[in-house]
Order: sequence, then structure tokens, then C-alpha cells
Amino acid sequence: MTLSPFHLAIPVYDLPAARAFYGKVFGLEEGRSSERWVDFDFFGHQLVIHEHPKTPSQQQAHTNPVDGHDVPVPHFGVVLDWDDWEALAGRLKSLDTRFVIEPYIRFKGEVGEQATMFLLDPCGNALEFKAFKDIGQLFAK
Repeated sequence: MTLSPFHLAIPVYDLPAARAFYGKVFGLEEGRSSERWVDFDFFGHQLVIHEHPKTPSQQQAHTNPVDGHDVPVPHFGVVLDWDDWEALAGRLKSLDTRFVIEPYIRFKGEVGEQATMFLLDPCGNALEFKAFKDIGQLFAK
């Protein structure tokens, strides 16, 4: 099965700070842009940051308990290959990134074991990056 790239547009109330974050912290390549929005190649997907007033979820994060952690809701991200996840975790740590949930292995020894980490962009949008040792367990119950 060929996976189609997704398109996700998110609100940012500080476009220059968000542009620098996605471009420099993650090293994402920019696509088209205007004075109010910027396209990024988000690991092969299209992420668009749009200038927008602060949203309620950016003002106060909500969470749900998962594996002993308070997972921010809403959040978005991408499932990476294990080696790419480890490289990204290393890059983020080397940049002294402040994590909401530090990189760790969730559900260790169980079905769906995965590497995960959560962080916020400068505008309070929550991101999760994860990887599975066995990608076949992505939707396992």
C-alpha cells in the first residue's frame, strides 16, 4: 500500500517564531508562503502554518492520561522509522528543547510498544513524534 501524504493547516499567533521553529529546530524545507502562511515539507507531508489569533487549546492545554503521562490534546505528529526517531530525539535534545513528555519507550514489552515524545511549538501547538520497532503493530489492539 502506498501512503498518501496528508495536508494539515494549523493556527500560529506568532508567524515568525513558528516559521523559525519548524524551519530551524526540525530543519523542514519551506514550500510556498505569503505574509500570513507558510508551507513546510513535514517528513513528506504538507504542513501549513497560518497566522491566526491564539486558540483556546493554545492558551490552556488539555490532557488525557496515557501510560502514566498527561498527553496533550489536541496534538499531531508523524510516525517515523526507529532510526529517524532516535536521530530526531537526539537533535531536539542537543538544541535543549523543552519537552512536554521526554523521549521514552511507551508500552514497553506490550503490544504496540513504541518510542514517543511530545513538545510544543512556540504558539502552543502540541506535537508527538513516535516510532514502532514493529510497524505492523501501528494499529494493534
